[in-house]
Amino acid sequence: MFIGRVAGTVVCTRKVEGLTGFKLLLVKKLDLEDRETGDFAVAVDVVGAGHGERVLVVSGSSARQTTRTDKKPVDAVVAGIIDTVTVDKSAKGS
Repeated sequence: MFIGRVAGTVVCTRKVEGLTGFKLLLVKKLDLEDRETGDFAVAVDVVGAGHGERVLVVSGSSARQTTRTDKKPVDAVVAGIIDTVTVDKSAKGS
């Protein structure tokens, strides 16, 4: 899992049948300070996330554990829209 921010959408005019009907989002990964790391993922949106929102992304086999993505060719899913994150000071190295 990772925390990210929705940076945009990905539109495919042609795609495999298993991806038909899915909204694809471009998600930039964030660090503990809420800064972009430079990495990104394309994720299937199953929660209705919007541009600029902080989201929780699951990947790998976990991405295929939702009712909508079961047995689909999916590697990353936006599984939640984040309201708050609390980071213990010791996790930041302070």
